Amino acid sequence: MFNRLRKKPMTEDDTPVNKPSTARLNLFFFAAFVIFSILIFRLAFVQFVEGPELTYMETSRNTKDIPLAPVRGPIYDATGEVALAYSEPVQSLYVLLYEDYRNDERRQEAEELAHDLAAVFKQFNPGDKEQPDAEEIIKRLDLDYQKTFGYVPRLVKSDLSTKEIAFFMEKKADYPGVMVLEENIRKYDPDGVAVQVVGYTREFKRAPDSIAKYKAIREGASTQRDPGLVYHEEEKVGFDGLELQYQEELRGRSGYQSIDIDARNLPDGTMLQTPPEKGYSLVSTINKEIQMATQEAITDELRRLPKAITGYAVAMEVDTGNVVAMASMPDYDPNDWDYDKIKYVFRNGTTESFPPNDDKPSRAESVVLLGSVIKPLSVLIGLKEGLFTPGETYHDQGYAVLGKDGRQVKNSHSAYNGSITARRAIEKSSNAFMIDMVGKRLLRNYGSEKGIDVWHKHMQEFGLGVSTGVDLPNEFLGRLEYKNKDESALTRLAFASFGQQAKYTTMQLAQYTTMLANKGKRMEPHLVKEIRDADGNVVKEIKPKVLNEVDFADAHWNEVHKGMVTKVSSFDGFPYDYARKTGTSEQGTGPNKKENGVFIAFAPRDNPKLAVAVVVPEGGFGSVSASPIARKIFDAYDEVYGLDGTPKGKKDEGKDKE
Repeated sequence: MFNRLRKKPMTEDDTPVNKPSTARLNLFFFAAFVIFSILIFRLAFVQFVEGPELTYMETSRNTKDIPLAPVRGPIYDATGEVALAYSEPVQSLYVLLYEDYRNDERRQEAEELAHDLAAVFKQFNPGDKEQPDAEEIIKRLDLDYQKTFGYVPRLVKSDLSTKEIAFFMEKKADYPGVMVLEENIRKYDPDGVAVQVVGYTREFKRAPDSIAKYKAIREGASTQRDPGLVYHEEEKVGFDGLELQYQEELRGRSGYQSIDIDARNLPDGTMLQTPPEKGYSLVSTINKEIQMATQEAITDELRRLPKAITGYAVAMEVDTGNVVAMASMPDYDPNDWDYDKIKYVFRNGTTESFPPNDDKPSRAESVVLLGSVIKPLSVLIGLKEGLFTPGETYHDQGYAVLGKDGRQVKNSHSAYNGSITARRAIEKSSNAFMIDMVGKRLLRNYGSEKGIDVWHKHMQEFGLGVSTGVDLPNEFLGRLEYKNKDESALTRLAFASFGQQAKYTTMQLAQYTTMLANKGKRMEPHLVKEIRDADGNVVKEIKPKVLNEVDFADAHWNEVHKGMVTKVSSFDGFPYDYARKTGTSEQGTGPNKKENGVFIAFAPRDNPKLAVAVVVPEGGFGSVSASPIARKIFDAYDEVYGLDGTPKGKKDEGKDKE
């Protein structure tokens, strides 16, 4: 064992190992002790001395994002070049409240600022009574925070002049909290193109809960985490027409101002701004040239007619469903919006109008009984249901008898037509034929309720009493008086057969006319054909859509088309063969009796391009009041697009150049 434990002699390959001295170890441990002592002392100081202050700072400071209204996209006419609605940049003056002005001393400072601002506005706008005075500015500053929190900038004045902008930019240091920010105001074509179709905008805070999309936005505001989708109260949003229908596409995204606030909800730091994003643009199907011709045509007729105060027209392409013109006159100026001025004229041909009121002559009903324009469909139903054949004759003695009491329902002017076929009944607009051959025979073949159901089914197939699918809000589906069980089934079917038992919109009437033209395809009407991004790229194209088709024998369609040849003097000299039907519906009795002019047509007859529907409430006979409007619409379309495919306006331009 001794030998095993004996120390081995050192050789040349062995390296000596240096062990640390005790002094060096002591120095290392002392330094570590000092460092840890400093850290522990600092942590204790932060916790017990600085802790309350840091906690206050943590709880009293927050960052708020204040929305900036997005730049709303434009709405163009069908050419993609004429802006029917657009956003125009303006500079606005805002004030940011850095102090609590609810105490007397601070309030005096704010009131002095208000007087200074009022003096500046007066200096640059002498004699302009629309400029806000000091009292109005104080009101807009909302010093008691009744409308919003202190950190939200207060709008003092919009649309600053160039001189005002230069003044406040130069004197920025003299007006702490005063900011000049760029905003956008909505403008509309000064010619007033299809204003009831385009619609209008108002502040988001004014949006009623009846507009479902805005109600949903309000209800979800507290959980909305995307600043770009936050609506602020002063933001302009669509209230009607395309502005409302395409609100999400047109709106874009909000910008926002980020600012730190303290426990008093007052600004505490520099405001950082993220600019808004521009919304998409719409290219509508409305052609300005055709639209203006339509509006002028209605206005001219209203001047000529003794009782009519309003008129409606819709022109719809047969193959595409594109609505090239949709006019409701009189209209209004959306650049000078005042509800009291427009409340009886802001409705369009898809919405329910105010009911007529004899005590208020400024009101007239837009949704009227169709009158004789329903007769082509009545004949189609009769042929489809086997109630009669195309060659079957009917002896029209000028009236039909209803019920056991022998009540007579007469033709217009009690016209005696003798022996007529279905085709001739349409041409001569025979009420008697429709009652005896359609209304009574539906009742005979199907019974009371079943007969009503058969009639109703056919009406719906042709878009009457159901949604047309048009891209406009608040579509009215019609008023189906033939569903009213207070009257006998005989009365309802008899009067429905010649257009006196249901009220429909002009848009529904146009869609129905399109179906007559294309022999049974119900085209979805469109007022927008493209949606483009801010760079002009097409992000969505609205293509033609067939909602449903009806199966009628071609011979039946031909019979109806041949019957649509009523004499209409306003179309004298029209260079195309066209199909048409006039109508005069009656509402009320005695001194309150009203006669509404209705007219439908499509052209050319053999290769239809355009269908037109016109309604002139209280206009009298449709052949007199409504047909002249339709003629001017066809002429305008022929000039722009060509009813035969060759635009006549361009042809004339070529001749002039030669």
